[in-house]
Amino acid sequence: MTSREMTITEFMISQQRCVPGATGEFTALLNHMRLACKRISYLVGRGALAGAPGGAGAAMPDEAPMTLHRVANDIFLRTTEFGGDLAGMVSEELEDPYPIPEDYPRGRYLLCFDPLDGSTNVDVNAPVGSIFSVLRAPRGTEPPAVADFLQAGTEQLGAGYAIYGPTTMLVLTVGRGVHGFTLDRGFGEFVLTHPDMRIPEETCEFAINASKERFWEPPVKRYVAECLAGKSGVRGKDFNMRWIASLVAEAHRILIRGGLCMVPQDKKDPARAGRLRLLYEANPIAMLIEQAGGAASTGRSRVLELPPTGLHQRVPLVLGCKSEVERIERYHLEHDRGLDTVYRSPLFKERSLFIDE
Repeated sequence: MTSREMTITEFMISQQRCVPGATGEFTALLNHMRLACKRISYLVGRGALAGAPGGAGAAMPDEAPMTLHRVANDIFLRTTEFGGDLAGMVSEELEDPYPIPEDYPRGRYLLCFDPLDGSTNVDVNAPVGSIFSVLRAPRGTEPPAVADFLQAGTEQLGAGYAIYGPTTMLVLTVGRGVHGFTLDRGFGEFVLTHPDMRIPEETCEFAINASKERFWEPPVKRYVAECLAGKSGVRGKDFNMRWIASLVAEAHRILIRGGLCMVPQDKKDPARAGRLRLLYEANPIAMLIEQAGGAASTGRSRVLELPPTGLHQRVPLVLGCKSEVERIERYHLEHDRGLDTVYRSPLFKERSLFIDE
């Protein structure tokens, strides 16, 4: 580290000084999150050497081995529960809120997290990550009820993710832009390497799981078909299509070089509105994307304005370059109003992305 590089701790203290009356409690919570992500990074980096199914972990005597996502969940709980800044937590891995143990003090914040996003990538050594969101506890230090966590994304005080790839990065927002920190393994600290991250206004790249094509709604089929038509189509330019199967990895690529990611609503399971969990995945990632100048939508409305109805509520998600997200919203609006006559036809429904019929 050179004398001009800023550590994440120094950065958080500088941000705290911008808030009159700040007590340091929020800064302390983010510092605990930093430590949790470092610990998970170490386990992910060990891979099969750590001895657990799915990548890491250790079994106690007479117990089944813990999978990596369960180990990551335990790391988040144990690293943050004792600090005195949280009133409670919810996790993608837990059915109900996690109460702060009675022998620890409680604070004024709530934590929502996905301990290991994209965990199916672990076995093939592809990027995975952790996602988290911080809310204010409506009833202060009182033990929170489920309803206390059901706050719209606009109420988030901060959000972030860690990505465990060739390098480990922690990307944060506290409502004043997005900043990326790279873990310097030489001295074990995150260093500010990507200040004020911004999403480019134009893009020629999008990500979607094309294996779900037959379940997509017509507006999504329309958008993807136009992109794949390239220069000869209505868009007049060529697009590249990507898919990593990790929301953290997709969001990180967008923040670094722009683009669009779609995890749309589909017809495979009509009873489920979407695949991504609102509290642990969609809301924190949406906050980061918007703070970097992009947009995040369900395809029909802004994600951050959705009123949560349950801890594990699922939603569709379209995020990235603002103009592209707005285009997809317009396609949904035209479809819902019956104006998209071409892409509502039986002919379109029979066509494939990859076969010229």
